[in-house]
Amino acid sequence: MKATGIVRRIDDLGRVVVPKEIRRTLRIREGDPLEIFTDREGQVILKKYSPIGELNEFATEYCEALHDNTNYTAIISDRDTIIAISGGSRKEYLEKRISPELEKIIESRKTFITGDGNESIKIFYEDEEPEKYTAQVITPIVMQGDPIGSITLLTKEESQTMGELEIILLETAAKFLSKQMEH
Repeated sequence: MKATGIVRRIDDLGRVVVPKEIRRTLRIREGDPLEIFTDREGQVILKKYSPIGELNEFATEYCEALHDNTNYTAIISDRDTIIAISGGSRKEYLEKRISPELEKIIESRKTFITGDGNESIKIFYEDEEPEKYTAQVITPIVMQGDPIGSITLLTKEESQTMGELEIILLETAAKFLSKQMEH
């Protein structure tokens, strides 16, 4: 654990303010859920909570099924990192921070598809070549009105295109995953 040198007092309602610098660094936004842990030494630990992260194994299996049936790379992310992938390099994507472009699509709550004037976007933060993807469909996962992640199909194959079928497939998958998290 890393000390920040920042000290805050608890107010009369038991609240503690998480400093803006820490919220910015850890990408904690207003309304984000935090999980609270304690340890034997009396430390209180706050951790960003990811509802999709709770379904990690399930998300991995879902990605594998999508890849097996479409032959596209399938990726599931929460609002911060990629949590499951199939059909692409796990090392290249898994647990990488998502790109600001992908964050905007998640926040928009609208499905994104390349073509019709839309260029490919970077999937993860360090991704330097979004143009290497010849086709992408990205659908936000929305639970109880809040965007909590995304599901993506992408390909680097020149001959492959995506359309209405892939949009329907991902929108169905996003709704299914959302319902799984509600239970």
